[in-house]
Amino acid sequence: MKIAIPLANGKLSMHFGHCEKFALLEVDPEFKRILNREDLIAPPHEPGMLPPWLADRGANVIIAGGMGQRAQALFAQEGIQVIVGATAEPPERIAAAYLAGTLQSGANLCDH
Repeated sequence: MKIAIPLANGKLSMHFGHCEKFALLEVDPEFKRILNREDLIAPPHEPGMLPPWLADRGANVIIAGGMGQRAQALFAQEGIQVIVGATAEPPERIAAAYLAGTLQSGANLCDH
């Protein structure tokens, strides 16, 4: 399983479409551990481009602070689970909380 987390300044970017890069964390959900982390430079922001780009890199889940409804639908079409409302934490902490079932997510911080 691979979890994509948009980054800005080494922590979760509050809006995935304007992030500097993505942390792509390969995880073992059975043993609840992170196996590998790869940081990918985000492509230029173009509506609708990130879901297939992340799907091509094997992402199964994206965890973001905020994401518009259209983007969420495009991720769903790619078979990528969307989790919104996460806080600006380091990606390993977010992935570990997701695996442990303790990820605190709140309101979608995007209004479009």
